[in-house]
Amino acid sequence: METAGLAGLSRQSGLMREMDVVAQNIANANTPGYRREGIIFSEYVTRMGEGPSLSLAYGNARHTDQTQAGLTQTGGTFDLAIQGDGFFRVATPDGDGLTRAGVFLVSAEGVLVTPDGHQLLDAGGAPVSIPPNVQQIAVALDGAVTADGVPIAQIGLWQAVDPALVTRQQGTMFRADDVEPVDGGTIVQGFLEDSNVSVMSEMARMIAVQRAYELGQSFLEAEHERQKTAIQIMGR
Repeated sequence: METAGLAGLSRQSGLMREMDVVAQNIANANTPGYRREGIIFSEYVTRMGEGPSLSLAYGNARHTDQTQAGLTQTGGTFDLAIQGDGFFRVATPDGDGLTRAGVFLVSAEGVLVTPDGHQLLDAGGAPVSIPPNVQQIAVALDGAVTADGVPIAQIGLWQAVDPALVTRQQGTMFRADDVEPVDGGTIVQGFLEDSNVSVMSEMARMIAVQRAYELGQSFLEAEHERQKTAIQIMGR
């Protein structure tokens, strides 16, 4: 395949990945704590021997929008929203994860867990335990947890030492190898943070990507016809 076809295919491949990301954003528009994702396109230039270089579109890098979303009141005792910086830290089979999704439940062992069963960790990195037979659980803005007025835990908020190294594991779960406590964020009990996805913006983005893909497909078809015609002429 000639360089024009390779350049066109690299662009189409990146646009397909962007379409997948847009679809994922729209699917999670109502998922608490979800963070919008985008594709970053760059140019990759490779040397082609003695001839001209080949410029390819490289669309493998992803960017996560960490913009604060709105809060929705639920009244749930273990529904917690973060306002400001930071993540909840949870224990997963692949290591500690970071999340803004504050939907927690009390497990059979009496510890707070996510719907997937991952334990919520306190400021010291230990699971947050809830005593049995308590009447009222209160969570203060600084993460202090009390049971019937007695302090029992301190929920921590964490951030990556280098925000650029935060990677998405799946859905609302992120991971960073080096984390540190956050001082600026607050925890609001009885609320959940919304997804920061704008459905209208993502729909407009989907249409733009689809049109760009169709234009690229037309170019590839025209290039195919050009090569086909050239081969037929040379074969006479």
